[in-house]
Formats: sequence, structure tokens, C-alpha cells
Amino acid sequence: ENTAAIMVAHHSNFKIVGFTTEPDMADLAQLAKKYDIPLIYDQGSGCLFDTAKYGLDHEPTVLEGVTAGADLIAFSGDKLLGGPQAGIIIGRSDLVQTLKRHPLARALRPDKLCIAALAATLTHYLKGDALSEVPVWAMMEKPLDDIKKTAKRWQKQLKSAGIQSNVVEAKSTVGGGSLPGTSFDTWALELQHPELEAFNGRLRKTKPHVIGRIHENALLLDPRTVQEAQGAALVAAIQQAI
Repeated sequence: ENTAAIMVAHHSNFKIVGFTTEPDMADLAQLAKKYDIPLIYDQGSGCLFDTAKYGLDHEPTVLEGVTAGADLIAFSGDKLLGGPQAGIIIGRSDLVQTLKRHPLARALRPDKLCIAALAATLTHYLKGDALSEVPVWAMMEKPLDDIKKTAKRWQKQLKSAGIQSNVVEAKSTVGGGSLPGTSFDTWALELQHPELEAFNGRLRKTKPHVIGRIHENALLLDPRTVQEAQGAALVAAIQQAI
């Protein structure tokens, strides 16, 4: 049996810079077809939308791999797909069936809760409301004006409790193993404290836990990553930590 294959991996959690290049997927697909060997594409992030729309680097999408002619495409269920942590493989039905028959497939299969969460996530893509309902995309879609208004509201609530803060321009990063080294504009609540590391540590132990970022001797909290209903709990956690 011919077990040779062309394997292409897109590394979505780190970036190689300098004099680098990579072959075109369509050219690789032609090469694989010429020699009758499968082309396997590890896309990585599970991205289904164009990230360049948000001023970020272009993240190759799953559809681009399909269009280019890859025989199998592997990607994550979390990361930019926005669902549960899982591994997904799509492609030629005969190759997928071969994978399903492998003894490891039973040991590595997802449980019912994972499948239910994945189905719920993919349903949003099918319904066309993923940009508002899938958290990672809703965060990227959030308008800058709304982010600033939220930060201003937190600042006002803290001021009424005797706590001083500032609203400053900052950067958001996507994270989660996707789009390394890229960021886009946001507004953040800036908190000063004489014992900044200790203060940050206490915030991480509040209920709910609050994860901030220390930058230039201040703690930054990005409203982009906080849902509207979580704002009151966040302000209370800051008061508790101080």
C-alpha cells in the first residue's frame, strides 16, 4: 500500500520572520495529484472568516484549503473556530473512513458534551450569526466606541467608591494559539497601585477571577473581553482586591 503523503502545516501559534517563503497550496495540490499521493493540510486555527477585516494579518481559512484541493484538512474546534477544544478532520470521504477505522480513533474520540458544544457553535455559522454569537468573533467585532464607553462606565463606578483610574488607548491580542505577534486597537481601564504585583495577584483570586495585564507600571483591563453582564462583577472584584 502506498503510504506516502504531502503534509503541509500552517503554524498559527508562532511566526517565522525574515527571508522565508512557502509553496502555494494549489501548486502542491497539483503535485500531489500528479503522483497520486494525498495532500494533508494542517490548517490549525479553524478560521472561517477573513481576519484582515480587523486590521490583522490574514489567517488562512479552512475554505481556502478546500478550494486549493487539499485531500485532508485538520484544524481545531477551539481557537478561531470558537468552540470546544477538539480536533477536526475534513476531506475526501475514503481517506476520512480510513482514519475512522484506525484503532486510535476510538481512544481519541470526543465525548457527547464536546460534540454538543461543537454542534451549537457550528449552528451559529450555518445561521449566519457567528460574528455576534461566537465569543471570539463577537469580541473582534466590538466597536471601539462601545469599548471606550464601557471603560468610562467602570471608571465612573470606581470613582464613586473612591478608587481612581484612567481610560487609555491600548492593544488587544487575539491569543489562543492564533495570529501570533499581531494586535489591534482597543481602550483599557488603567489602574495604579503601590504594590502592583500583589494587587494583580489578588485580582486573579477574586470570584470571578480577573486577569489583567501589567504594562508600564500599571494594570490594564480590556473591556473587549468582558461581556456586558459581567461588568458589575468586575468592578466589585476590583474593589475587593484593592
